[in-house]
Amino acid sequence: MNESTTQREIRAKLGSMKLPFFRYQVGTFLTSEGAMVNIGVKGVSDLIGITPYTITPEDVGRTVGIFTALEVKKPRGGRVSEEQKAFLRTVNRLGGIGAVVKSAADAESVVTEMWKCKLVAL
Repeated sequence: MNESTTQREIRAKLGSMKLPFFRYQVGTFLTSEGAMVNIGVKGVSDLIGITPYTITPEDVGRTVGIFTALEVKKPRGGRVSEEQKAFLRTVNRLGGIGAVVKSAADAESVVTEMWKCKLVAL
């Protein structure tokens, strides 16, 4: 299984859970006029979204969205770049959820267990 297939499975799983996650594209493209265009920011995770979290009763039971970044890698292997590691560390340090996932089950665990799940060491 390759990374694209893994990512499609993860997006399908999260979609079935009614969680908004979006594919973040990074790359260079050639326009029809022949110009090269760079898009995206190197290091930003493949999937970005919002995970709902209900605050405790002391906080009036309000639900807040937590920025979530999922770096998708193929099930066997897949290298996490230094830029990707730095991005995920920043997300986690600032209270979001940043993780490397290699399957739909990994992604489900991250968004349901949040900080309790085992995040890949960065």
